Amino acid sequence: MSVRSLLFPRPARSFYGERWLNVLLRTTHLVGVAGLGGGFLYPALDQSWQLYLQISVISGLGLILISLYSSLIWLLQLRGQVILLKLLLLLLIPALPDYKAALLITVVVLSGWIAHATSGVRYYSIWHGRKLDSL
Repeated sequence: MSVRSLLFPRPARSFYGERWLNVLLRTTHLVGVAGLGGGFLYPALDQSWQLYLQISVISGLGLILISLYSSLIWLLQLRGQVILLKLLLLLLIPALPDYKAALLITVVVLSGWIAHATSGVRYYSIWHGRKLDSL
């Protein structure tokens, strides 16, 4: 087995229970984002929103790990790159607290855009200049 086929398997790898774990992580992620929205858009007097930031980041990392396990091609596609950008923006919140609402709104806009984009956009690779289904 070559390194290439190990990192970019065709078909992509999966595991038992992957679908339900994905649903659980996505649902948890929505709870985290909703909590952040409440804390940021209706300013919390304390730092209680940080729990929701942690929930968002941890569940998001879990979703990233599932995608990476399936195939590293995800990193070459716009769908993966947008997710990494969203993670970066969320991680900037503690360092830029005055911009937390704007950062969160940007993350939500990016989420809606990439989640509902056509496959030609989601699977587009800026490195290859085309839709990338496999290497």
